[in-house]
Amino acid sequence: MTRNSLTRSLVLRWHEVPLLAGLTILWMALWREVSWMSLVSGLLVSLLAMRVFYLPPIVLSGRFNPWWAIRYLIFFFWHIAVASMQVGWLAVRPRRLPQAAIIAVPLRSRSDFILTMVGATASLIPGSLVTEVDRFESILYLHVLNTPTAADVEAFRTETLYIEELLIRTLGSRADLERLS
Repeated sequence: MTRNSLTRSLVLRWHEVPLLAGLTILWMALWREVSWMSLVSGLLVSLLAMRVFYLPPIVLSGRFNPWWAIRYLIFFFWHIAVASMQVGWLAVRPRRLPQAAIIAVPLRSRSDFILTMVGATASLIPGSLVTEVDRFESILYLHVLNTPTAADVEAFRTETLYIEELLIRTLGSRADLERLS
């Protein structure tokens, strides 16, 4: 490694500032202390983590559609409420255990950001959890409760694809929007 490339790798770039701030705040939260010492040590640990554990940059499309963002949030919060009641009922009902399934959902988008957002949304809705992600084929594997029939499995797959559609219409690239058509 040349001196010039070493200096370039140690320099903080503007797009890294939010990550540095987030990691430093996380450090201070983990130590449950807001002081100059925790701030300085958090900055040092964060810088070290950013240089040792390289994360590829997330490519954003630069688009944001507020109408679709509102629709996504309404969908998300509604499904959290409904699924919470369904999972609660499954927990207390006096019948046998509900059937579960592992469902593969091939997404249309090739964006790592959209893939992550769809997986996070599906996992935050009670009754489903991402078990595996095939990043290169853009496939989510989800563990889903209460899927006794093939129609239930297909309904959940359709719901996951709808989550993807909402996110693409909110934040997706032009190429992702064309894939929806």
